[in-house]
Amino acid sequence: MAATRLYLDNAATSFPKPRAVHEAMLRYGTEVGGTAGRGAYFEAREGGRLIRQCRDRINRLLHGEDPDHVVFTLNTTDALNLAIKGVVRRALQASGGEGSSVHVVATALDHNSVLRPLNSLAAEDPRVSWTCVAVRGWGVSPADVAAAVRADTVLVSINHVSNVTGAVQPVEEIVAACRRVNPGVLVLLDAAQSAGHIKVDVRELGVDLVALPGHKGLLGPLGTGALYIRPGVERVVSTLREGGTGSKSEQDRQPESLPDKYESGSQNAVGIVGLSEGVRYLLERGMDDVEAHERELRAAMLGGLRELGAVDDGGGPGRMGLRLVGPATVDGRTGVFSMVHEALAPQELAAILEQEHGVLGRAGLSCAPRVHEGMGTTAGGGVFRLSVGPFTTVGDVRRACTALGDVCRAVVGRV
Repeated sequence: MAATRLYLDNAATSFPKPRAVHEAMLRYGTEVGGTAGRGAYFEAREGGRLIRQCRDRINRLLHGEDPDHVVFTLNTTDALNLAIKGVVRRALQASGGEGSSVHVVATALDHNSVLRPLNSLAAEDPRVSWTCVAVRGWGVSPADVAAAVRADTVLVSINHVSNVTGAVQPVEEIVAACRRVNPGVLVLLDAAQSAGHIKVDVRELGVDLVALPGHKGLLGPLGTGALYIRPGVERVVSTLREGGTGSKSEQDRQPESLPDKYESGSQNAVGIVGLSEGVRYLLERGMDDVEAHERELRAAMLGGLRELGAVDDGGGPGRMGLRLVGPATVDGRTGVFSMVHEALAPQELAAILEQEHGVLGRAGLSCAPRVHEGMGTTAGGGVFRLSVGPFTTVGDVRRACTALGDVCRAVVGRV
């Protein structure tokens, strides 16, 4: 095994985190400890202040309209379920019974956290249907998405960045095209692979709901996430759970005010204060600098893969059997790089890189079955993926490419 291990699986969860993330969590657990909104003593008030601070920071990062519209969730999956099921079920309630229909548009880029809730909703109520828009090249066409929108479409789900190919989707153009067909349609942005890596400005993009992971690009701990809800949209998003909020306790009905409407039960305060420090790091470093750093890493990775013959620039298959699956340009992508090898299964490639070179990546389908179906990589076990973060260096990328080259040359030598 290599002397040092190189973590390049930031698309799964970011590592390392800023030191302040862990320090804030330890301080809360050892010095604060109170449950926000459940007492008038200092520790409970301090918990509430710190949670509010995190809302403020996320709202600033997104250029949102109101921090109270940042709703904390367990993860992106939880946020997506709240958005999808909340919108659809509210639409069903308002639709007028039999003969009515509720329609959703998603795409083949979507994660199972979108696909499975949609299939579940369609299975439980025949009035619900959804359309999956096919991928062209590495993305979806705004015209294709708009063509799927109907008069009864209540929601369009857009995957901002593919967790398989790293391709960035033209969100503004998709939103504009959909609104020309149905001005009232809501747009949900899955920012699992974009938030913290590239700028996500909810006002510029024109989206209504944004699902965020706390533990990926936002650099917080596992078990944290958020859903941003544009002011006014909460009127058409039903709750998925109800319970104690520490507010309006004299009433036995769920409050309508945000964030309490969607945050029942005691919060993951320890995780949220850690997330807050991750977001603070991004705000203080500045997203321009974060993006510039990742752009440098993308250029280094593409350069290294090109030297290995893994990037198809029109010359056919790579000379060592390795092939990049995703955009071959620095622009229009993030630092998520997937590849396949003609003689090694993704799982075998991952195992060799870890055991012999200490390089850690992910092998498999990454919970995105329709992406792999379209690329023809399902039967082979998916892809091998490397993904960078804000603390990855150009030297790390070069080391990974050197390791890939060593593995590929060894395979060529034994064939």
